[in-house]
Amino acid sequence: MKKTEHIVKEVMPGSIAQEMEIAPGDVLLAINDREIEDVFDYRYLVKDEYIEVLVRKPDGEEWLLEIDKEYDDDLGIEFENGLMSDYRSCNNRCIFCFIDQMPQGMRETLYFKDDDSRLSFLQGNYITLTNMSEKDVERIIEMQLAPINISVQTTNPELRCKMLHNRFAGEKLQFLQKFYEGHVEMNGQIVCCKGVNDGEELRRSITDLMAYLPFMRSVSVVPAGISRFREGLYPIALFTQEEAGQIVDMIEQYQQACYDAYGLHFIHASDEFYILADREFPEEERYDGYIQLENGVGMMRLLMEEFAAAYEMLINNKCYNEDRNALKRKLTVATGQLACPTLQGLAKQMMEAWPGLEIRVCAIRNDFFGETITVSGLVTGQDLIAQLKERQSAGEDLGEALLIPVNMLRSGEQVFLDDVTVSDVEEALGIHVVPVESGGQDLVEALLDRGYCMSRDNGRFVYVQGYGRE
Repeated sequence: MKKTEHIVKEVMPGSIAQEMEIAPGDVLLAINDREIEDVFDYRYLVKDEYIEVLVRKPDGEEWLLEIDKEYDDDLGIEFENGLMSDYRSCNNRCIFCFIDQMPQGMRETLYFKDDDSRLSFLQGNYITLTNMSEKDVERIIEMQLAPINISVQTTNPELRCKMLHNRFAGEKLQFLQKFYEGHVEMNGQIVCCKGVNDGEELRRSITDLMAYLPFMRSVSVVPAGISRFREGLYPIALFTQEEAGQIVDMIEQYQQACYDAYGLHFIHASDEFYILADREFPEEERYDGYIQLENGVGMMRLLMEEFAAAYEMLINNKCYNEDRNALKRKLTVATGQLACPTLQGLAKQMMEAWPGLEIRVCAIRNDFFGETITVSGLVTGQDLIAQLKERQSAGEDLGEALLIPVNMLRSGEQVFLDDVTVSDVEEALGIHVVPVESGGQDLVEALLDRGYCMSRDNGRFVYVQGYGRE
């Protein structure tokens, strides 16, 4: 079988690679006389104070480079293939898989199911372990590649086989013990399906996973996302308010015991469960440094805490009382239904402090995937346009700007999930669209953009009057 060639795509300015005259188009052949299988090998082998790097130039000439460096210094190379080998796709058909609930006709990349341990290490993706071998596990332990993020779903082997539609899914749970014995840091995830892995099955999973503390640093429990495109799929129902409350109560029951023993609260319910249960979000300390933020655990609390810090910094500044009435601005904030109540509360606080600020927070109903999908990251451009045009037709003035969370857009681009662009929205609604990062300070700055902002001065946030004015 032909080996993958590791072609250099980019060399970082000022890097070791640039100093050694490695250039785009060069091919990495070996490090310390060892061929590179993939990014795991590369990351592991470059971690040394002295390495020998063999590269082949475009003209076929081979260079052996002797490099002295600091132990953790990277070479500063990006490769054409980020994993330095083929991506591993998912072998499962999980009963809750959201990709199986996608409509036809969307861009091809949205239908790819990855389940690659290297993406877990590099990008924080969650993996099921089902396409990993003993060799893969041994490499991770040897190289101490961590954290490894694992989609556990349940510790009941038979039930795991059923949930993942994979007859090997149960036996792969043994890898958790191997990672534990190898002192590899892990995070876990349980996608909770009503009547399947909740109730006593959830209790079993929590207690089983506690045995892997402290190397299993955290476990999130999130409700399965249910779109309207589930025809022919396993029937999954929504949790009621009472049922969500029972899950929150169970999780909080275990948090204190875990904290007393290991200094970690360990098991966390997602924000969605707290909102479904109509409960207050936990205090910041219970999120253990927001270790499960990407799974929707603590996003609202972090937003509120960052917002409060930025807000207090502004109103305690001497310029605030002098100029609080100077700002005159009307704008609309669009978000998913899940975050809407929290953002409405923050908007109210801002309008009370700045009387000339008028903010309308609109929850965008997800007609595309179905009303059961409430997160802002799955709001489509077409739903955003249709629902805000309805408001305009009813006589509402959206103001001078429309603020949207940046997670509505494809990473690094101005495109929604359904390929509608930000420019399309601006043209349809006749309003300037401002994507806003997820931080609370980002929100404050965006709301006050034409009057005020915060900038760094000797490491501190200070009040700046007149920012953005022409």
